[in-house]
Amino acid sequence: MQQCRKSMNIQKTIIRLLMKLPDGALVRLSGGKPLAIDGRIMDARMQFLAAQGARQPSITTLDPLTARAATSQGLAMLDGEPSTNVEISELTIPGPAGPLDARLYRPRGASGPLPGLVFFHFGGCVIGDLDTCHTFCAMIADVAGIAVLNVAYRLAPEHKFPAAGKDAVAAYRWAEANAEDLGMIPGRVGVGGDSAGGYLSAHVAQEAKREGFAAPAVQLLIYPVTDWASKGGSMESCANVYPLPRDVMDWFGALYMNTPADAADPRLSPMKSPDLAGLAPAIVVTAGFDVLRDQGLAYADRLKASGVSVLYRCEDSLAHAFTAMTGVLPAARSACEQIARDVGAALHKAG
Repeated sequence: MQQCRKSMNIQKTIIRLLMKLPDGALVRLSGGKPLAIDGRIMDARMQFLAAQGARQPSITTLDPLTARAATSQGLAMLDGEPSTNVEISELTIPGPAGPLDARLYRPRGASGPLPGLVFFHFGGCVIGDLDTCHTFCAMIADVAGIAVLNVAYRLAPEHKFPAAGKDAVAAYRWAEANAEDLGMIPGRVGVGGDSAGGYLSAHVAQEAKREGFAAPAVQLLIYPVTDWASKGGSMESCANVYPLPRDVMDWFGALYMNTPADAADPRLSPMKSPDLAGLAPAIVVTAGFDVLRDQGLAYADRLKASGVSVLYRCEDSLAHAFTAMTGVLPAARSACEQIARDVGAALHKAG
C-alpha cells in the first residue's frame, strides 16, 4: 500500500510538471495540431490529458468494481487540493433502502444558517463516490459561502434504475427537512451535480413538481445527462473524446438501465418529461468537447421555453469531468470557481 501511494505521488508530480510546459509543446505532444471540433478549439492542457487518456485501456473492458478503483486513482492525479477554508464533517443519512454516506462542507467560521446545496457526483450511476467531487464541493462551499451536502447514492449494476434517483430524492427531502440541524436555511436548499449527478438533480426538481414536495431553490446541472437515448450532434462529433467517449456512455447506460426502454422514462431522461413549466430556476453548464453538450443545451432551451429562469454557459475549450481536473487545468479551475459564484448568487438571493 505504501509503495503504491509512493508511485502515485511520483506520477502526480510528473503530470503537474508536464502541465507547466508551454501550450505549443503540449499540443505537439498531443498529435501536432490543436484539436478542433464543431468550431471549438480544445484547451492545450485538456488536449494533452485527452491524448494520454486515449492511450489507456477503456473502462468498458473492466468490471465495475475495477473501473471504480481505476477511475478513482486516475482522478486523484488531476484534482486539486480541497480548500482549507471549509469545515468538513462525515455523515450518514437515511436512504430509501438503507443509510447513505454523506459529507457536509461549511465555510470555516461561518455563524448562523446558510443557504444549502445537496450535491451528487458524476460517474454514469456506475462509478464515483464522495471523493469524486470532494475538492469541487469544498470549493463551492468556500467561494459561494454556502453549506454543501455531498451524497453518495447507490450505484449500478448492483442497484439499477430507479435506485439512484430514489436516493437523490430522499437525500434532498431529508436535507430540506433537517436544514436547521445542517446549518442550512429552510427553503433555501438547492440540488446540484455533474453528469449523472446533473441528471439526478434535474430528476429531483421534476419529482418535486410531480409529487408535490418543496421544490429546490435552484438546480445546478453541469454537463447533465438529460436523454439517455440521445443520438446525433455532439454524441457523434465528440464520440471519441476522452474522458467520456460514446462507448463509455453506452456502457454506463447498459449497466444502469434494466432494459433500453427505460430511456423513455422521464424519471431517467428528464428531457422526456412533457411539461417543464414551474420547475426550479436552473444553472446549466456544458463542456464544448463532450458527448453530452448538445443535450444539456437542449434541456436548457426547453426550460427557458417553459418559463423557467435559466443561466446557461458552455465552457467551449474543456471536456467532460473538468470539475475533477482543477489541480492541473487552470481553465477548469476558473470554470469551477465561476460555477460556485453563480450558485452562491442564486441561493443567497433565493427565498
